[in-house]
Amino acid sequence: MRNRLKPLREQTIVLTGATSGIGLATARRAAKAGARLMLISRDETALKSLAEELSKEGGPDVAYTAADVGDESQLQAAADAAVQRFGGFDTWINNAGVSIYGRCVDVTLEDQRKLFDTNYWGVVNGSRIAVKSLRERGGALINVGSELSDVAVPLQGPYVASKHAVKGFTDSLRIELKDDGAPVSVTLIKPAGIDTMFVEHAKNYLDQEPKLPPPVYAPDIVAKAILHAAVHPERDIYVGGASRMMAGFGQRAPRLYDAITSKLGIRSQLKDEPRSSGDALHEGSGTLRERSGRNGRVRETSLYTSARLQPAGARAALTGVAAVMLVMAARRYVRIVRDAY
Repeated sequence: MRNRLKPLREQTIVLTGATSGIGLATARRAAKAGARLMLISRDETALKSLAEELSKEGGPDVAYTAADVGDESQLQAAADAAVQRFGGFDTWINNAGVSIYGRCVDVTLEDQRKLFDTNYWGVVNGSRIAVKSLRERGGALINVGSELSDVAVPLQGPYVASKHAVKGFTDSLRIELKDDGAPVSVTLIKPAGIDTMFVEHAKNYLDQEPKLPPPVYAPDIVAKAILHAAVHPERDIYVGGASRMMAGFGQRAPRLYDAITSKLGIRSQLKDEPRSSGDALHEGSGTLRERSGRNGRVRETSLYTSARLQPAGARAALTGVAAVMLVMAARRYVRIVRDAY
């Protein structure tokens, strides 16, 4: 069955992880487009503030529910609230996520399980709940993965594992729904490093403060990709040319990727300063912030992603330009590695 998705102004969207980073940017952009929203996060105070912000001056109808996505009953209650308030929903976005910095053998199993409760089981819970409704009325399921859904880096082993699991689950679910003829579009979003509160909210087992290696992109680029997928059925979308390049490199030259990453992967993620006290692994952060502002130069646009989101004709032309830029970026990366040796 062909899936026709509605314009954003006609949609009701359920969004997890709505009060920070990518989720917050997506909520604000969706509200500007006129979508009705059911916002979900662990922090009720932040949710209330955001709902008031988005609803003022004749904005769209916005509701919220505080829930831990790792608890299926709490997430089901949020879905029920969306049905009661709006009569149903058209797009469900599983965006909530947490992270941990530390070597794989140093991170406690308790913390690894908590991370999986949010990053993996939160996606599974949300997807199962969403599909039950979307099978009947049609719509879009959008899961936020990562460039690390395809490759690995050191110091983020549990996070990498969770994003690989999200990719595997999402791809399998998409195939099953296609076999059923269900009118549900299933998209996996794979962002590169994004200037959010990712590092500040991560639990840190290291002695030094972590950082995102460049290039780092603006969260609104991811929000655009997510909302594009809410209107246009897509299989997956890499956000940021670096994400696509990293995945391609890791898949086509895995031994070389491992060799380079073992040399540069650790020090490129560490600052020369002691670690701070941020940790939102077990509790919500309580802040409404899209960006950390601590990642140096941030790319406000991505030619690769802009090309990816264009109609087919324009996409072909822009993709050629983006491909040239990716090759140039890859050559710069190789020079950096050569100099490091």
